Order: sequence, then C-alpha cells, then structure tokens
Amino acid sequence: MIPVPFDYVRASTVEEAIAALGSAEEGKLLAGGQSLLPVLRLRLAAPTVLVDLAAISGLRGVHVEGNELVIGAMTTHAEVAASDLVREHAPLLAEAAATVGDRQVRHRGTIGGSLAHADPAADLPAVAAALDATYVVQGPAGRRPVPAGEFAVDLFTTALAPDEIVVEVRLPSTAGWAVQYEKFHRTAQSWAIVGVAAAVRRDGGGIAAARVALTNVGPVPHRARAVEAALTGAAATPAAIAEACAQAAAGTAPVDDLSASADYRRELARVLTTRAVCKALGV
Repeated sequence: MIPVPFDYVRASTVEEAIAALGSAEEGKLLAGGQSLLPVLRLRLAAPTVLVDLAAISGLRGVHVEGNELVIGAMTTHAEVAASDLVREHAPLLAEAAATVGDRQVRHRGTIGGSLAHADPAADLPAVAAALDATYVVQGPAGRRPVPAGEFAVDLFTTALAPDEIVVEVRLPSTAGWAVQYEKFHRTAQSWAIVGVAAAVRRDGGGIAAARVALTNVGPVPHRARAVEAALTGAAATPAAIAEACAQAAAGTAPVDDLSASADYRRELARVLTTRAVCKALGV
C-alpha cells in the first residue's frame, strides 16, 4: 500500500524537531525507520508531518559519565553491538543488540527508535528494564529523565508527550556482571515469541545480585522481581537456579496469538530464564 500524504521536515536540531512536532496535527518521528515505514505503508499510522532526525549529529554516539554509560538515541543497533564501551559497561545490551533483526535492520534501526516504538516483542526494551536504564526525553520545557520501568505504559504506548523526543539512554555500569540474552523465535530475523534478559553478579559460589526482564509476555517489558529475589543469595548451581526461575512467569500477562498460546509463553519464560542464568554463570 501507499502511505497517506504528509509533510516532511528534516530537522537539524532537537529544538527544531520538537517545534515541528508541536505544530503538527499528527506528527511522527523518523529515526531508522525500520518500524515506522511498514506501519506507514499499511496505513496504521497517518501522520500529517514526518520529522526526520537523521541530520541531528548530537543524537548519536556512546560515552561514559561517571558510573553511567550514555548512548545517543540515534545510535544504531550495529554501533551499540560493536562499541567497546557498551561491551564493557553494559555487555547485556551489546549482546542483545547483536540479535536484533538482520544486518540491514541493525545498520539502520536505532536504539531510541526501538525504545520509543514500545513494541512488546522488541528485544531492547526488556534489556533496558533489566539494566535499570533511564531515558532522557526532551520537549518544549527542556529535558527530563524517565526510568525504564515507567516509560512503556501499554501496548505501543509510552510516557512521551506528543512533542517530546528520546534524546539519550543512560545505564548504570554493569561491568563485570555475567550476562545472557535468550530468545525463542521461529526464524533468525523474526520477533521473539519470548525473550529473557539476565544479568547476575557472582560472589564465590553464590549469586550476589540478579536482574531479569522478559520480552513479549505482556503489553510492556516484564521485570521478573520474584526471580531476582529468589536468585539473590542462592547457590550458583543448576538446581538452585532452576528452582528460582520457576517463578519467571509470575505476574506476566501473555496472550494467545498465531505464534503461541499464553500457556506456552509462560513455559518458555521459565525455560528461557533458567537457560539464560545458567549460561551467564557457565553452569
């Protein structure tokens, strides 16, 4: 299909992009376009103005500030996966970014675009939730931080106002943590039926801390707090990990669809969470 007619603005600054959004009856942002363009072609979105962020150089790049890793919203998945700084300070994010779509998608899609799209089957929102990321968003009144756990509020719905833009993502360093991103999907490029982002910190033969979040088990990323609590202080053995991860589906809200039933997704949550933690710890 052909998208509805719209005006096009190629913004050179964040402020220009915000102004264009604010003046539009229905504005949409174009980052990498990997999620937006199919939606436009199917006429599931009908913007009056499309605001292109590609020319805003300040929205791309990775650096460290204190104990935080800072990633510009227009940084591509491929750049995130290849960054030495991301691999050092947020290895779980680097690992997950390398599994997004295919090479073409990873070289065009952006971290900010993926997070703002808020697809419950996307890989990176759950990773951001597991790592206690903070999204920095900017609007007419300036910048404000939004914790990852408060950003996605429903299916494809976020805490962003119509004239706000995600400008960067901040993550506390998890250097030295053991990590694993596991997902089950039909083909290499397809969406995850269920995905699990796991980061654990080992202390001798035990687990000192754990962070676990799940993809596609509800309308928003699910932080598996029950699993985290059960893992913390547990022995780093397959049996202890399996017992803790038996609670992976607690509090989830999966749905029946053409890919899987809700019950199948709950079982996948348990199996993949156990597998992710065991792989991370090498047990």
